[in-house]
Amino acid sequence: MQKIKLEILGLSASQSQSNSFALVLGEETGYRRLPIIIGMFEAQAIAIEIEKIIPNRPMTHDLFKSFAQFFDFEIEEIIISDLREGVFFSKIVCTDGLKKVEIDARPSDAIAIGLRFGVSIYTYENILSEAGIVLSDFLEEEEAFEDKIPSPMPGKKSKDWMKDVNTEQLRVLLEEALGNEDYEKAAQIRDELNKRN
Repeated sequence: MQKIKLEILGLSASQSQSNSFALVLGEETGYRRLPIIIGMFEAQAIAIEIEKIIPNRPMTHDLFKSFAQFFDFEIEEIIISDLREGVFFSKIVCTDGLKKVEIDARPSDAIAIGLRFGVSIYTYENILSEAGIVLSDFLEEEEAFEDKIPSPMPGKKSKDWMKDVNTEQLRVLLEEALGNEDYEKAAQIRDELNKRN
């Protein structure tokens, strides 16, 4: 089966379950989104690594990384491998240089570990087809967002419009996107701000 690369688009409090978060993964070359409900502690472990916060003591996923490195194991990739009765399953693909092993894991743990090793996250078409959310009106939403900024070059699509916006305006838009819980847009703006710093 062909793998589809995913990227983390955001974490938000779950509307359906208390003390849970929605981890939103997005198709790297498309508009489908894969939301996965995870626990509060797993969300914290993912958020800490995304924000590059160093805790006073190693967390469980940091311990896993130290353990793996001590015994010369490397993580190659994370695969969201299955969906059964609404429950996602994943595999951590690792190697010692001689043999490759796939370790079963909850997606939240696998992703927290994958982030610490800087590896890619993948899934399969059947999973995206079954559980993915298609943003058919993605372009219209993006154009509506872009209309808030007078662009000197009308007709620009995607992230190009941000290049023509000053840093202060981008900060305001970032706050607005976060306030609206539009984490995908917030991530795009954050990345543009990071490029400028």
